[in-house]
Amino acid sequence: MYYEKLEEGHFYHIYNRGNNKENLFKNVDNYMYFLKLMQKHLFPYFNILAYVLLPNHFHLILQLNCESGTASQKLSNFFNAYTKAINKAFDRTGSLFQKQFQRKKIDEEDYLRNSIIYVHLNPQIHGFVDNFEDYKFSSFPIYKTNGETFLNKIQAIELFDDLENFLYCHRNRKFEGDNFKDDFN
Repeated sequence: MYYEKLEEGHFYHIYNRGNNKENLFKNVDNYMYFLKLMQKHLFPYFNILAYVLLPNHFHLILQLNCESGTASQKLSNFFNAYTKAINKAFDRTGSLFQKQFQRKKIDEEDYLRNSIIYVHLNPQIHGFVDNFEDYKFSSFPIYKTNGETFLNKIQAIELFDDLENFLYCHRNRKFEGDNFKDDFN
């Protein structure tokens, strides 16, 4: 299988799901640990613009701040650390993720905006919540707060001009067709 080469300065949609469609996250502590590892392993090597963690899969929107080899190693270390922790905690062995992380290069600003919205709407798209704004394990709620975060909120909001338009675009977007289809449910 061909994997898109990671290139410094470019944006990527990174995603994966549990092996055999198993849940990656079994309890709240798992979600929190994944986020802790994400901050530890990916920041500051990536600008993190959006994420969502669903029981059996995740999506990240990242921009590389380092060279390709470093980026691949940081992502690998992140996913391996999480796998080892879950295997130990649940007395399991083997691969936690279905395969190597998937990635799609985002090379147009419209596509980047739509990808951010898609990631945030994902819990609603898959029926985990009636309103995506109610989902806890998404970066969307962080955009509505003033607290400190490892997200690059300024960069993401500027893509929409301002916070008001960022929120408006999310709240008034519907995804139909194959542009943002995934099979992770």
